[in-house]
Amino acid sequence: MTLAAHRGTALGTSLHVVVTDPQTLDVATAAVDAVVDAIDQACSRFRDDSELSRFQAGDGRREGIVSPLLAQAIATALRAAELTDGAVDPTVGEAVRNAGYTVDFAAVPVDGEPLTLAVSPVPGWRRVRLFPATRRVEIDAGVEVDLGATAKALASDLAAAAALEAMHGGGVLVSLGGDVSVAGEPPEDGWHIQIAENSRAEITPDGETIAIRTGGVATSSTTVRRWRRGGVELHHIIDPATGLPAGGPWRTVSVVAGSCVDANIAATAAIVRGAAAASWLDGAGLPARLVDRSGGMTRVGGWPAPGPQTS
Repeated sequence: MTLAAHRGTALGTSLHVVVTDPQTLDVATAAVDAVVDAIDQACSRFRDDSELSRFQAGDGRREGIVSPLLAQAIATALRAAELTDGAVDPTVGEAVRNAGYTVDFAAVPVDGEPLTLAVSPVPGWRRVRLFPATRRVEIDAGVEVDLGATAKALASDLAAAAALEAMHGGGVLVSLGGDVSVAGEPPEDGWHIQIAENSRAEITPDGETIAIRTGGVATSSTTVRRWRRGGVELHHIIDPATGLPAGGPWRTVSVVAGSCVDANIAATAAIVRGAAAASWLDGAGLPARLVDRSGGMTRVGGWPAPGPQTS
């Protein structure tokens, strides 16, 4: 089987679209682009004109009816918070900004003056309410929602589904910054995915590779989206319990799950959960690879040994 691929950028990160039938690449890529653009317009916190930014503008309590896509993104974020007991929480918006992540990451200065940071739990996801039947959203005063933890993975899942529909058959893989979703008929030996801390890294013959046939893979890492302020290393994964960049032993966690969203939720929660993450993932039956700060690796839940494998 001959695969065809498109490489580009989207949502401030890398975008890969791979199809099993080269003749469908253009329509698949167009479908993916449409979904990604819609997610950006609905959910971006870096665009003043995004639906989320406009909804959250102003002081005090915000309430109103949102679009179906923003409602789905908010529902996904709230589900993530519920599943992880708040380890992945969409009310980290102010904490992320306080840590220096105020613009699209490409524009974040690598170094800068010291910041004054204090331990302060985020407001908590229960202060955001969604009424699915009417798509009504209520956000309490003093709460800033950031959908970055789950919206990219949701975009991968929706984009893969949209591409498959546009292709009318075959198989497709979509990767947004390492958040991978597959749909349709896979290659005979599965979709081979090289696991890396940086989604922009070149594929190498000696890289650790797994293969999946359905679902998704996601990697969360503190090593790529990081910066320095006053000599202190900071990164984008916030611990809701402290309002500060998560500490703990793991620098990177990769997870395989039934969807990219679920893989992403588990990987991000594992970074936040710290030392307890390996047993938590294993107990959930999720194949995962955890990399500690020294580069040591722990594999749980049936994650295959290094080398081309099918899971």
